[in-house]
Amino acid sequence: MIARCLLALFTWLTLTASAQERFSITHGPYIQALDTTGVNILWTTNKLAVSWVELAPDDGSHFYHRERPKHFAVNDGLKTKDTVHRVYLAGLKPGTTYRYRVYSQEVKRHEWSTVEYGTIAATQVYRSAPLQFTTPSPMEETASFAVINDMHGQNDVMQQLLEKVDFDDHTIVFFNGDMAGFFLSEQQVFTDFMDTGVQQFASQYPMYYARGNHETRGPFAGQFSRYFPSVSGKPYYLLRRGPVCFVVLDSGEDKPDSDIEYGGLAAFDDYRDEQAAWLTEALTHPEFTTAPYKIAICHMPPFKGWHGQHEVIGKFVPLLNRAGIQLMISGHLHRHIKQQPDEHHAFPVLVNSNKALVSAKGDSRQLQLTVFDTEGKQVDSITLNPSH
Repeated sequence: MIARCLLALFTWLTLTASAQERFSITHGPYIQALDTTGVNILWTTNKLAVSWVELAPDDGSHFYHRERPKHFAVNDGLKTKDTVHRVYLAGLKPGTTYRYRVYSQEVKRHEWSTVEYGTIAATQVYRSAPLQFTTPSPMEETASFAVINDMHGQNDVMQQLLEKVDFDDHTIVFFNGDMAGFFLSEQQVFTDFMDTGVQQFASQYPMYYARGNHETRGPFAGQFSRYFPSVSGKPYYLLRRGPVCFVVLDSGEDKPDSDIEYGGLAAFDDYRDEQAAWLTEALTHPEFTTAPYKIAICHMPPFKGWHGQHEVIGKFVPLLNRAGIQLMISGHLHRHIKQQPDEHHAFPVLVNSNKALVSAKGDSRQLQLTVFDTEGKQVDSITLNPSH
């Protein structure tokens, strides 16, 4: 009886504290799936809300100069009530810088056609400059990008590496898998790595994800694409930036689907078959075939070893070989390896360690990739010449 009373008291106190908690934006905003004419902007709140983005050109006027157009988070014609907010901005101009501000208004009650709204939370445009992003131009002649992987919640290492990226060059960043040890909850995903990403760059510069095997583990794993949407709607996709076309692959889990660690939920063999069918067609797209540089981003390298790596060798590598991939950038092994072409893969494989950053910059004449450690010391380098 005492235990039940204590449980009831604890529940009441928890609910009361939640009700009294001030409505706020909890994480973000951050941009995803940026392309020449559109972008997703995402953020979270601590309570249900409707949300929108105000968008302004980068024309030198103050953000408060006039009322800015509102773009709402919607789903099939209805403004969404949620704690995860995703606004897709379409119809943007290529090669253009935009300023933005995000808003959320709490929905306290919704009964029949009556909606009771609460307070509004928003990002700053008064005491600090508005957030901004720049759409890429299809006419870009240069490319620069960075890759990190296997952070497993090491925010200090992640911060040290990202501090070495010059975002004034509009560098894009790839998270090449295993940024967290498990996907357990929204809070854990943000505290393990994404809050650091937002703090360092992700509110204004694009981040693209190549899912690793640890992002598939835990009760929150099924929510991955909700927080990290891609240009294809899947965790695998093509991405063209200037002279480089990236083939971003999802290598899935590393052990057989029947392994006890997956709790009977894994179906990655069929998933990789599905992905290989997509890849066969994707590698014929002009954005790939006309690119001077063709790079695969894949968490698990195509090395003999565990089941997942053999799947990459058997299902992805033959297609990549025939298509003329010039380099694969991987992670997973937590150590630096530069593997030259062998009897399986006709391209070099750069395995980045969990304490290093791959930084690349180039144009249609040459692409230079350099690996740096946390102290900024050069570990290795690769130079690519255009394929045609």
